[in-house]
Amino acid sequence: MDGGVIKRAGVTSFQVAEHAGVSQSAVSRTFTPGASISTKTRAKVLMSAKELGYRPNAIARSLITSRSRIIAVVMAYLENLFYPDVLEELGRLLAAEGYHLLLFTGFMDRDSDPVFDQLMQYQVDGIILASTSLSSELSDECATAGIPVVLFNRTTERDSVSSVTSRNREGGRLLADFLVAGGHKSFGYIAGIENSSTNRDRLGGFREQLLVHGVDELVIRTGNYSRVEAQVAAREMLSLPVRPEAIFVANDHMAVAVMDVARYEFGLSIPDDLSIVGYDDAGPARWPSYGITSVSQPVNEMTSATVDILLDQIHSGDMEPLHRIVSGELIVRSSARQPAAGVIEIDGRCLYRPSPGT
Repeated sequence: MDGGVIKRAGVTSFQVAEHAGVSQSAVSRTFTPGASISTKTRAKVLMSAKELGYRPNAIARSLITSRSRIIAVVMAYLENLFYPDVLEELGRLLAAEGYHLLLFTGFMDRDSDPVFDQLMQYQVDGIILASTSLSSELSDECATAGIPVVLFNRTTERDSVSSVTSRNREGGRLLADFLVAGGHKSFGYIAGIENSSTNRDRLGGFREQLLVHGVDELVIRTGNYSRVEAQVAAREMLSLPVRPEAIFVANDHMAVAVMDVARYEFGLSIPDDLSIVGYDDAGPARWPSYGITSVSQPVNEMTSATVDILLDQIHSGDMEPLHRIVSGELIVRSSARQPAAGVIEIDGRCLYRPSPGT
């Protein structure tokens, strides 16, 4: 007795089975996602479980099945509203398959190795790394331990783990075409984390396509996917004797900061004095007060591909790396001057689709 409250021993699955008049295995199947059980038997078990106050012991089950049904998700960048959307959709998809999501906070500017020991204490069945990455040594260790890893919105130079990304290089090219077609002559780029695969590909595609149009000068500053650092980068770029006419910001989170600096510190009108484009099509990009022209990253398609790869590897035991690349769209809004041709409306959205050869 403690404080006048009598504690009773936990109810077991055998007691539920006896109360419901079914086998213990029927109780087990009732609480195992995807297990075969008749509707009538399941109803009887749930009724008895409710009356007896029974709750299945997930830890005990994991010891028996060697599966925790826990997926570790490591994120380093929840300030960017793209990632809360990703997290919500991952949680929904995993729950539908009977898995639980366990969130860990990683590091944007380096590998997530320091959190690895923490997440492994939970005997996770799989790992999703979003806005962060894993060292080559640790990815090999995960493969040896039979733990599938999927990089979300990242790739690695080594083909050792699976990945899901959007076509970042293609998106960079599309933005270059759009800005050149809009009549801009000088260009700036505010980078994310310079060594991240997403930043390298977006910048690479943008620079390559500018060269196709005969533009070989590009002003670059680094914002490290940080609002504060993006503000500093914007001040430096806009203080140049001859500032760029158009700026590609490596994601929308930073683009908001750049627009605020341009408007409220330099008194510039957007897009009359300066065009700004971003990437992700997330959060404030869709708000009328910002209206950022942005390349979309389809959250539903990317998360669905991530969960499909991860669960297939968990269930099959086949750790062969798979790589999915999802196409996005250039969503045209009010933050940049529009070209005379190529902007079309589909399902209420303005998209830029240049004609072949332009």
